[in-house]
Amino acid sequence: MKQLILLLLCLPHIVHAQESIEAKFMASTEIPLQSIVGIDNFGIIYLIDNAVFHKIDKEKDVTYSNVQLGQITSANAFNSLKINLFYKNFNTVVILDNRLAEIYKIDFNTIQPYKNVSHISTGYDNTLWVFNTDLQQLELFDYKINKTRAVTMPVQSNVLDIQSNFNFCWLLTEKHIYKYNYFGSIISKIPNEGFSEIAEDNGNVILKRGNNLLYLPKNSEIYLTIPLVGLLINQFLVTNETLYIYDSKKLHQYQLKIK
Repeated sequence: MKQLILLLLCLPHIVHAQESIEAKFMASTEIPLQSIVGIDNFGIIYLIDNAVFHKIDKEKDVTYSNVQLGQITSANAFNSLKINLFYKNFNTVVILDNRLAEIYKIDFNTIQPYKNVSHISTGYDNTLWVFNTDLQQLELFDYKINKTRAVTMPVQSNVLDIQSNFNFCWLLTEKHIYKYNYFGSIISKIPNEGFSEIAEDNGNVILKRGNNLLYLPKNSEIYLTIPLVGLLINQFLVTNETLYIYDSKKLHQYQLKIK
């Protein structure tokens, strides 16, 4: 009984100490597009529209397209000096510089051993994180020397999404959320509680479940619900605690703040 009374006395303090997150509305902009890729600290927007990759800086719009490869499956502009475009139908990645000039082309069909790739993300230096579906494992691939630098243990469920920075890679599968370092060692493995997409910002993770977003601070396993009422989340991304949400018509901008 004493223990129960002590717990009840402490409960208000526990609840009060629990973190929450605020999403402060900043702006909305009409942007008709197919897919938004990223927005950097300088306000440069990277997007995909009708198989064309765009880099929009104020009034300047620089584009890249590859007629032979066709539709872009995914793109990553985390490193603006080495932007990667993934063409899944051709098992090929194209690396662009900051002027969208092609600097590398990686055709996994011609590389030995052969890799059947389903997802990619940016690594450090001249590397890409690639998920090899034949082996069900994540690999850190150096495209400059055509060599795999690190390999993870195989995963046991389908991959839904992937995100990375220079130090870590997050792999979202149907059953778990994995975090790896650049040696391919697993840092954490937590259950996937119905999430379908993932974004990363300075080690913090944002996950989509249905039409809701949850925030997972780094070194934590406690989710914080991001309060967004009545907003359709077609796409989302985060840059330096600024959350961008695209609802298929407008790009909405929110400032995130943990309280």
